[in-house]
Amino acid sequence: MTSMQQRAALQRQIWAIANEVRGAVDGWDFKQYVLGTLFYRFISENFASYIEGGDDSVNYAQLPDNVITPELKDDSIKTKGYFIYPSQLFANVVKNAHINESLNTDLAAIFTAIEASANGYPSQDDIKGLFADFDTTSNRLGNTVKDKNSRLSAVLKGVAGLDFGHFDAAHIDLFGDAYEFLISNYAANAGKSGGEFFTPQHVSKLIAQLAMHKQTTVNKIYDPAAGSGSLLLQAKKHFDAHIIEDGFFGQEINHTTYNLARMNMFLHNINYDKFNIQLGNTLLNPHFGDDKPFDAIVSNPPYSVNWIGSDDPTLINDERFAPAGVLAPKSKADFAFVLHCLSYLSSKGRAAIVCFPGIFYRGGAEQKIRQYLVDNNYVETIISLAPNLFYGTSIAVTILVLSKHKADSTIQFVDASGFFKKETNNNVMTDEHIDQIMAIFDHKQNVEYVAKSVDMADIAANDYNLSVSSYVEAKDKREVINIAKLNAELKTTVAKIDQLRAEIDAIVAEIEGAATEGEIA
Repeated sequence: MTSMQQRAALQRQIWAIANEVRGAVDGWDFKQYVLGTLFYRFISENFASYIEGGDDSVNYAQLPDNVITPELKDDSIKTKGYFIYPSQLFANVVKNAHINESLNTDLAAIFTAIEASANGYPSQDDIKGLFADFDTTSNRLGNTVKDKNSRLSAVLKGVAGLDFGHFDAAHIDLFGDAYEFLISNYAANAGKSGGEFFTPQHVSKLIAQLAMHKQTTVNKIYDPAAGSGSLLLQAKKHFDAHIIEDGFFGQEINHTTYNLARMNMFLHNINYDKFNIQLGNTLLNPHFGDDKPFDAIVSNPPYSVNWIGSDDPTLINDERFAPAGVLAPKSKADFAFVLHCLSYLSSKGRAAIVCFPGIFYRGGAEQKIRQYLVDNNYVETIISLAPNLFYGTSIAVTILVLSKHKADSTIQFVDASGFFKKETNNNVMTDEHIDQIMAIFDHKQNVEYVAKSVDMADIAANDYNLSVSSYVEAKDKREVINIAKLNAELKTTVAKIDQLRAEIDAIVAEIEGAATEGEIA
């Protein structure tokens, strides 16, 4: 089998395990147990590999806990961010999981100990609460301790059976891919709620490329609505050649999703000192004010959610919103996220933001914010995508690309609604589609029915309407009919019909004549 076939087989296996062990529990509710167990195995093997340091004579899992010196523990936590004793390793716990009558409480104690190992160290906030959603006492696992242990054992055994190979770079990639695969499948099966925490990889790839286009280095990359971290990680996956000097930053409002994002960072081998994911409401309690500006910002914020807006009179003085002179509507916070991103963007960077299309043509406060963005030359490109690319919604969303270093006073509009491939449940963009969109974005040339660069003055004259359809003419896909040819064909058809009718009339007359002669005879 090729590596791609092995990867596909592994992914089929892990999804089969995820469905088998959950039993009657809803997959969405059970996801944290499968994802958490995968994470537990990864950090166990990662930590053991670090301690062994490539020395085949050392097997950390076989060492007794009492040989661990305080110096070794201290040094390990400073480097890895956490500590795991040999007895706490996934491999040792899974051995006797099926006969361990206190498995659920043992796991809870291990998870607590791993988190507590970081207390007082720089990694404390990155490790704290990672296993909070892995509730080993939950009734979702069963009504009795025996039932809980049985299901936990099944999850441990299933994840232990996945063959990731020797712990090396390829092994790490497989772990990260498996985690992303699970998250995407859970999102696909969860409807709207799934789409709120996961951006499909093909869309993430496009957004990452837009934000980091032609930047040889970036100081750091940021997502103010990080979800499970898929957008940030796509930047790492696609731009390994780039130097992301100070790492990955993100904020997420949902506690469970916040934990998934932090796990996702570790699973993609991003060390605790290279990422900073914070919990909280980005619009009302933003983090990273001291870390801005960011050279690259990627985001897929929630569409048209409610926020306090004008009900909080202090917000109009917030440095993020004050320059526009108006707040985003209370029932539509989309532009609040846009202005937040703009405020955090460096003078050399770009922000690529997925937006609900209505914000580009509606009036009122949203029109005034568009005027601010256009008049100050912050809008580089607006790209309308195909419908049904995201989980939980079929709408055709739009990507807004912001820049503070534009060389001219035009705005590029791109109709990418035709760049997709139909799959079973959702449309997808292939790598070829993404390359085509990036080529159009790069050269900024007009392409009939696809792309057009428009001067800011023309946009101002059009009431600052920024919808792509207002500037890029849609191709008329109706069939062109040649009237002369059609009339000739109709004339021929009518003649044939007349001839057939005459022949039929003649046959009928002949039959009737024969019948009359028979009656006379």
